[in-house]
Amino acid sequence: MHTVANSERLKFRLMSSDDESILWELDQDPAVMKYINGGIPTSREALRSIYLPRLNQYTDPLKGWGMWATSLLESDVFVGWILVRPMAFFTDYPETHHLELGWRFQQAAWGKGYATEAAKAVISSFIRSIDFNNQQTKKLFSALAVPENLASIKIMKKLGMTYVKTALHRDPLGDEVAVYYQLELSE
Repeated sequence: MHTVANSERLKFRLMSSDDESILWELDQDPAVMKYINGGIPTSREALRSIYLPRLNQYTDPLKGWGMWATSLLESDVFVGWILVRPMAFFTDYPETHHLELGWRFQQAAWGKGYATEAAKAVISSFIRSIDFNNQQTKKLFSALAVPENLASIKIMKKLGMTYVKTALHRDPLGDEVAVYYQLELSE
């Protein structure tokens, strides 16, 4: 089972359908949803019929794929999540050695460095599990955001990711133009 060690201020656990309530609460803030869908809160029906089934499709505890609940170490208060799944997961050609990293945090947690700290902890957990002698193993993390989402782009840069391209991101839920950033992992 893949684990993510506690960071200085945060702890992590892999999320499941049992987390419906906290996922729904997070998505009720229009500011949180601004760059996801224009600020529209997620309905319970959409969460149950679309988002939780998608989460179940890519969650793999052995590989560490899924959404990692991020909570404050001292109080156990949920502040957001970090996503890890193969790039292009919902296509005919998912890239299992090229992982997508994403995040969504409560507005009250913004500006405190939690997303960057959490993403670094998740990336570190994968560095520990990579066989760097296996040349077949790609060591890539990518993240994407709409070009207007400057806060997420700032996090990507803090993680050491570099800009790759601006392109149409295709997803069964809707295509959109996104900026892509990438990080090549090393020992």
